[in-house]
Amino acid sequence: MRDYRYERKFLVEGLDAGQVHMLVKRHPGMFYQPYPPRYVNNFYLDNEDMDNYYANMSGMADRHKVRIRWYGDRLEQVKQPMLEFKVKRGIVGTKHTYPFPEFRMDHDFSQRYFQEVISNPNLPAEVRLELRGLHVVLCNRYFRWYYATKDRRFRVTIDAELSYYRVKKRNNRFISKYLDHKHVVVELKYGKPFDPQADKVAGFFPFILSRNSKYVTGIESVFF
Repeated sequence: MRDYRYERKFLVEGLDAGQVHMLVKRHPGMFYQPYPPRYVNNFYLDNEDMDNYYANMSGMADRHKVRIRWYGDRLEQVKQPMLEFKVKRGIVGTKHTYPFPEFRMDHDFSQRYFQEVISNPNLPAEVRLELRGLHVVLCNRYFRWYYATKDRRFRVTIDAELSYYRVKKRNNRFISKYLDHKHVVVELKYGKPFDPQADKVAGFFPFILSRNSKYVTGIESVFF
């Protein structure tokens, strides 16, 4: 049985990242920073009909997202990426994670090149089979800070400097982009056993609960 968790998302407008930090630090739960902040980079995958996008946009109870994540600078040679299948069942979710082969992120990046990368025998056969029907449609990047309560029951992430890039099937220069300097995304994450205390923890924040999805936001920002 996989551990499912809750993720409450807040799309913050009118406050900068520094002001959001102060609110988290003043929380009676005494959040602290267990990890240093860092840049997070993602490639999102979908099929030709964009089924993952439409499922997430419509808020279907059972849905999933597929992404390749790596940390740090957005260099041409991507090292130590991870493949993630994020699965949502109602209001709780989990993810399946696999080490992904290194790849190049430059103007030669194409769907054909991506198919070559996923043919790596180190990926499980069933994973390679599922990826064959997908292609990279979106890249996004943001700077993330991490907070947690001392007992690690509740975690908060703060994301700023959000940027989105359209990924074409060939000849990619990653110049079709959208930079969002207006919003800060806050997420409160916790396991199912701690849901009874979650309202009290979340109630301290003066943020409005949102169904924010970076994937949906990115697609609508650079495709439509």
